[in-house]
Amino acid sequence: MRTPVRLVVACCATAAFALSAACAAPAVEGITLPAGFHIEPWVPDIANARSMARAAGGTVFVGTRQGGVVYAVRTKADGSREVLTIAQGLDMPNGVAVHGGALYVAEMAKIWRYDDIEARLDAPPQPVLVTELPAERHHGWRYIAFGPDGKLYVAIGAPCNTCDRDQEDFATIVRMNPDGSGREVVARGVRNSVGFAWHPVTHELWFTDNGRDLLGDDVPPCELNRLGRVGENFGFPFCHAGTIVDPDFGKLGRCADATPPVQALGPHVAPLGVHFYTGSQFPAGYRNQVFIAEHGSWNRTTRIGYRITLVKLDGNRAVSYTPFASGWLKPDGTVTGRPVDLLQLPDGSLLVSDDKAGAIYRISYSAS
Repeated sequence: MRTPVRLVVACCATAAFALSAACAAPAVEGITLPAGFHIEPWVPDIANARSMARAAGGTVFVGTRQGGVVYAVRTKADGSREVLTIAQGLDMPNGVAVHGGALYVAEMAKIWRYDDIEARLDAPPQPVLVTELPAERHHGWRYIAFGPDGKLYVAIGAPCNTCDRDQEDFATIVRMNPDGSGREVVARGVRNSVGFAWHPVTHELWFTDNGRDLLGDDVPPCELNRLGRVGENFGFPFCHAGTIVDPDFGKLGRCADATPPVQALGPHVAPLGVHFYTGSQFPAGYRNQVFIAEHGSWNRTTRIGYRITLVKLDGNRAVSYTPFASGWLKPDGTVTGRPVDLLQLPDGSLLVSDDKAGAIYRISYSAS
């Protein structure tokens, strides 16, 4: 479970986040953004970078789906960054979260806690077991985050493309106390969420969900959802995107009883990380709007996704869904990167993890 720390010196970033030409990550070449926005490598070499969480002292923790490791990205006094491997030998440790000075790591069947982690990066503590989770590999890469209520939220995907399994254990989002006690289901009928966030004003939970496969290239859409009350059912496996009756499991329920998405996303775009922008660096029109990392389709005839999209809201209603950062999917169908998660830095810039390129990028804005 615990292993010695392995130090990898990150590429030569300065305090102003500039990187030398020798450090350039090819996956940012050809990325298109709105006028005034810029993208650059923040950590150009961090294998299979997935979920991210930032601690109070500035350390960014990064989970992985492959390789079984968890990283810490530490910014040094001279502005350069170093990548530390603080845990390895885990089973798909995708989920990371920080609470009360501790790092929480979700692997497939367990959640671990590493206490006082920022003071112990060079010699991480033995982890404490918080709770156990279902040991099903299909959709077994867990996403976790702490909500404004101080509880730990965990997405537990369906162990299948589509199936009828106990919705106390699968196709849910659950929450619990930081010590693992008091677990309850807050959302059902959620096929496979790998990203959620809380609205900065209403504090309601919003989350992405990946639609089922094998109904064709264009059905069903993926989803951006809002949890209006504890216990809502979002339709899986009997209904998709609020209107599409499942051909195999439609008899199990009615679409009229399922909560429809706020925004139907592209079919099979694999939406993962979701983030409400709350900073002041981007223009005012982006504030409290939703960014989504679309990992990209894997079984569609023509690939789509592989981008960051923006959903603009009027209250709880989506009024537009447009590309924000694109270009990882090339015109000839080749793919240079797959965005996974989004993390806002204190200066208002936005980090993007990419598990294909093995990198973390920084998106910033400057009017000049």
